[in-house]
Amino acid sequence: MTQYREARSCIGLVPQEISTDMFETVWNTVSFSRGLFGKSPNPGLIEKILKDLSLWDKKDSKILRLSGGMKRRVMIAKALAHEPKILFLDEPTAGVDVSLRRDMWNLVAKLKETGVTIILTTHYIEEAEEMADRIGIINKGQILLVDDTVNLMTKLGEKQLVLQLTKPLREIPLSIAKEGLSLSADGSELIYTYDVYRNDLGIAELLNRLADSHIEFKDLKTSESSLEDIFVSLVNEKAK
Repeated sequence: MTQYREARSCIGLVPQEISTDMFETVWNTVSFSRGLFGKSPNPGLIEKILKDLSLWDKKDSKILRLSGGMKRRVMIAKALAHEPKILFLDEPTAGVDVSLRRDMWNLVAKLKETGVTIILTTHYIEEAEEMADRIGIINKGQILLVDDTVNLMTKLGEKQLVLQLTKPLREIPLSIAKEGLSLSADGSELIYTYDVYRNDLGIAELLNRLADSHIEFKDLKTSESSLEDIFVSLVNEKAK
């Protein structure tokens, strides 16, 4: 690569470890990071970044006096100061409070809208599901799959309908038996597992069979598999 300086200026990095000059103020640290990439001063942009990360009231504070969560916010601000087109986030919300995590999600959504490509590593599965358009699942250094989030949930997601029976059953009668239908250990619930995106779910048919067989239920609920469920399923399947 012959234009390595230009390439570097397109990339922002938020490392997992907090590493910066602890005796500088927040404002000076973030502004200095912008200057490192040859960018002209832009106080308005720095102010916006600090406000987006709830750091504005700490702009004149020395970093060593900040909490761990605030220091993490400073690292993110430093990475954004030179307006990168590609942003690497290495577990940016590890060990931080819920407020910062929500701020990060909102900030990532705004950056995506401006065309910034974001590469995120995280152990928080719900974080990946919330923010990512495309997901790669890694287990013990091996990439199990890479796919669009919607496609992944479509292909591997499933849903359950749980019917709480008025009277427990010892076994599933042949009159209602069908693929995906199971009985809880105590016989008090019928559990129907089906593909989320199938057109023919068979739920109406199941309810009609229950009525014809005089099997009554007092309540029902549904649950849909999350990305975490899919991750655990893939990892367990790989371990077999």
